[in-house]
Amino acid sequence: MHMMTVTQLGVWAGLLCPYLLTASIPQDCREDQGSLSRCPSISQEKLLDRVIQHAELIYRVSEESCSLFEAMFVPFPLQLQSNQAGYTCITKALPLPSSKSEIQQISDKWLLHSVLMLVQSWIEPLVYLQTTLDRYDDAPDMLLNKTKWVSEKLISLEQGVVVLIKKMLDEGMMTTSYSEQGVFQYDVQPEMLESVMRDYALLSCFKKDAHKMETFLKLLKCRQTDKYNCA
Repeated sequence: MHMMTVTQLGVWAGLLCPYLLTASIPQDCREDQGSLSRCPSISQEKLLDRVIQHAELIYRVSEESCSLFEAMFVPFPLQLQSNQAGYTCITKALPLPSSKSEIQQISDKWLLHSVLMLVQSWIEPLVYLQTTLDRYDDAPDMLLNKTKWVSEKLISLEQGVVVLIKKMLDEGMMTTSYSEQGVFQYDVQPEMLESVMRDYALLSCFKKDAHKMETFLKLLKCRQTDKYNCA
């Protein structure tokens, strides 16, 4: 079992402090409280940088949330079992590139749409996760705050990606929300152990998808600056 040190807890407690949240707000949009959707004056290059920054923070906090949940609620033998339990990530059915070669071959348009699909697919499940964590008797406030923060930041990321699509591709507002198409469905309340493992699987899947969002956006950034040398 991975145990977090006091230093690690302090570092990530600092991540949630108002100072860093303020620092993550796009410079041109501070008056809009960090919303990336109301920044018509921001340049395309700077908007992409800010969207990447949002994605990086989301991945970092999701990674730490998963580790914290694992340390608090998942004994090591169950951690091993979870890798073989056959939990299917809710975004598995989405038409996303899965290999390095596929990622390199898809267009800028599909990179952006892939990020948007991932973001929209996770908005509802993260809200649901907050309600389940609230029912844990000993869930630390840090974990609850992290999941709430990620949920809110994900909505901001969605707004930024939509604006980026409009700027880069001259397209209208994306209206399809994949979470509304049944990607995530609520089940009857399971027994506590099953609930813990399902929440753990949900956090693990989100961490993987958050990394995909970051990877796709950084590849897009690379293509804007060095089209022929993006690994």
